[in-house]
This record gives sequence, structure tokens and C-alpha cells, in this order.
Amino acid sequence: MRLLTFDGRMGASGDMLLGALVAAGADPSVLAPVEDALDVTYRIHEVDKNGIMATSVDVLLVDTDGGDPRGEGHDDDHRTTEEQSDGDKSDTEDDGDGAAVHEDQNRGADESRTHRLRGDLAAGHGGERGHSGHNHHHDHSDHHHDHSHHDHAHAEGHGPHRTYPEVVELVESMDLPAGVVEDATAIFRILGEAEADVHGTDLDETHFHEVGADDAIADVVGVCLLLSDLDVDRVVTAPIAVGDGEAAMSHGTYPIPAPAVLNVVERADWSIRGGPVEAELLTPTGAAILAHVADGVETLPSVSVTASGYGAGGWDFPDHPNVLRAIVGDGGSRLVRDEITVLETNLDDATPEILGSLQATLKDAGARDVTILPATMKKSRPGHLVKVIVRPEDVERVAYRLAVETGTLGIREHGAGHRWTARREFETATLDIDGEEYDVTVKVASDADGVVYDRSAEYDDALEVATKTGLAVREVMRRAVAAVASDDDPR
Repeated sequence: MRLLTFDGRMGASGDMLLGALVAAGADPSVLAPVEDALDVTYRIHEVDKNGIMATSVDVLLVDTDGGDPRGEGHDDDHRTTEEQSDGDKSDTEDDGDGAAVHEDQNRGADESRTHRLRGDLAAGHGGERGHSGHNHHHDHSDHHHDHSHHDHAHAEGHGPHRTYPEVVELVESMDLPAGVVEDATAIFRILGEAEADVHGTDLDETHFHEVGADDAIADVVGVCLLLSDLDVDRVVTAPIAVGDGEAAMSHGTYPIPAPAVLNVVERADWSIRGGPVEAELLTPTGAAILAHVADGVETLPSVSVTASGYGAGGWDFPDHPNVLRAIVGDGGSRLVRDEITVLETNLDDATPEILGSLQATLKDAGARDVTILPATMKKSRPGHLVKVIVRPEDVERVAYRLAVETGTLGIREHGAGHRWTARREFETATLDIDGEEYDVTVKVASDADGVVYDRSAEYDDALEVATKTGLAVREVMRRAVAAVASDDDPR
């Protein structure tokens, strides 16, 4: 299995993801459809981050008339990198949801870390890529389709503030593979729902702010194109650092992570951690991309590395290279490794009603599975052993729920371990019974290579159909599984 792993201990943003994917071997020429559709260009070059050569990606406006594409008054963006690094602060602040402040780490920040710097904050420009283990090499040193750097201005915030339907329409109008369109629109839906939730508005009416501008669209669609080019079977990420401190927004100062980032993280499979520095390290765009494409792992998985690379962020810290690492290789098992803890307790006075309700109440609290076994207690009294599988981050909540539901005086924890699980997808079987159509959900289990080894119909759906039709429950389940298996058969 070809596996892509992100190591986000210094956060993630759209431009960092672009840089990491190019550095890990993705071909930047696949970005051409975005450049054609938006009149932007990707400037890809190498920078030095605390002794680590990393790939930096800037989204620049194409200068089509020989002047500044934003009109007069913006000559500062055509200065040299060294001059820009001295630090003009952007006057762009957030609208209150955290989607604008520090949208891309590669825009930099002032000492208070409440505004972004415009310009290219690269610590260095030249140098060939020096990452070991690359299985193929693309010449992307200072790649920008033969345009002079001084003919461009940064695309940061450029373009209209689009609604979600407008963003979808724009993406669908690009000359993109169908899978890239699907991934990009799904990522923008995550961003749109997060912004709508924060503001209490409707998704279709909510205007994206900077995440709907040209550079953010270039980030999202660009990452999807590069991922498609890498052609990996699975993407995972270790816990992502969000940073620490506060961020200034138009409605006040908020703790990091900003509201929009936190809302996106709620939808993700992976976890976050604070620190290691006082700065905003995880942006809404970076969070949304990873929420859609990546599964969470607690530690870097076992893998035979074939390529690796580093995407540069805009912050510079004395003790922490601000980079996002990407590792590509063959590895992982055909099943998914899921970090777990096992809780258990002995009960000798629980009623059948209480025991029967534990499946629902403990799963509502975060339990992954609940098993109740008969047991013989002291003095030969009949009792039960309750075993609960739970993720490490949910242990305290589930243990407390188990205690208050059962009245137990003690709960044992077996420590963090792991279990191997199948990939699970849910398909809908439509059954025609006596001229009426009925839907039954079927759970499909497969390994990491996509080989299906089990299908099972959901009992509650089958029971409902059986009640309405007079068929046996097991007959409804058999027909549903057969229907899904037939649909999945490529012959």
C-alpha cells in the first residue's frame, strides 16, 4: 500500500501542504489548470528553515498589462524579497471567525503575531532539493512558468468574496479530473459549513472571506491536483500542532485555535495539540484539506520510505524549523491500526434494564464498542463483566459515564494499545418487493487495498422492511447483501 504521512508538529496551511507535496515528488506541472483559470502562477522555490531546505510555494497574480495587476498604490509588493522581509504589515484582519488571520503561514507575521506580512519571507532562494529517498525528481526550483518574479504581486485576498455555490461553480469550470473536483468541492464545503456555523448563517448564502479568494482556491485545488499526481492509497496525519496564544480579529481577540479552525477540527478524524510556540500554526484552509483527505494516527506508522520532503511555513522561530513534513512510502498493513484503551468493571447488582441501556449510553459518550459478559462473583453470586473499547482521548468521559450509569465503585483501565480494523463503507441496497421499493443500509468491510471481505445488512433497516412486507428478517438481509454485491461486481 502506498502511504502518505504528514508530520504536522509545526502546524499546517494551504501553502505548506503545497510545498510538502511538491517536495515529496508531486509534479508541479499538474497545477496548470488552476493557473489558466485564475490568472495566477505558483512560484515554487527552496528556502532554508533553521538548516532544513524546504519548498516554499507562493501564489502570485499574473501581470497581463505590464503594471501592477491591483492598480496604483501597491508598488511595495514588487520590492525584492529582502526588502519585503523587513516587514510591511497587512491591514487585512479577520471578519471574526479566524478564517482570514494567518490564512497562509507563508505570509509571515509581525512580533505581536496579530497581522500578516505581505510578501515572500523566504530565508533563501537557491539550492537544489536535498531530500533523500526521492524516487523521481522534478525541476521545480523557482518554477513559475517563465514569468519574472517582479512581474507579479501576491494573490493574497485577490478576487471576489465568493459564496459556496460560486466557489463550486468556479472549480467545476476548471479543466480538472472528476476526482479532483469532488475533493476540492468537499473541502470548500467543510470551510463553508464551518464559517456558516460560526456566524449562524446559511451555507449557500454565506460569503467566504479570504478562503474564497483566488489564492485560497489555488491552495485547495492545487493540493488536490498534487495529491492526485502522487497517486497514494491512503493519507494519514499525526496530531497537528495549533500553536498557542491569541489572535486579533475584527470582533475582538480570541484564543488559538481560532473559532473557524476549531469548527473544522470537530469534523476531522485526527487530533490536535497545543504549542510548541505562541503563534497560529493551523489555518482553516490547512485544517479543512486534512479533515477531508487524512485519517488520524497517534504516531508515525511503519513505512518503507521512498520519498520525503518539507513544505515551508511563513513563521521563523529560533528553535523550531517551521516546516510540514511529508513522507511517502510502501507500508501500513492491509487493516487500519486504531489506537484504543480498554475499560472494564465487574457488576453484581445491575438490573437487566441498566445493562441493556449501556450499549447506547456509553457509545453516546464516545465508546467504540461495549461487551457485557456473564461472570461469577465472590460468594458465587452471579454478575457481569463490562468491557468498553474507547479511544485514549475519550477515556475520562466514558469512564465517568460508566460509573454514573451503573454505580460501580471502580473501573480498570488496561492502558493504550491498538486494534486492527477494516475500512468500513455504507452502501444502500434498494429492494423491489411486490412492486414497492425499500432501502436497506449495508456495511461493507474491506482492507487497505480495497478488497472486500464482508458485507452485512443493518438489522434495524432489515427489521423495518420485514415488518412491512412479511418477509423474514434474514431473507431481507440476504437480499440486501446480494444487491450490493451485485452492484460492486465490476463484471
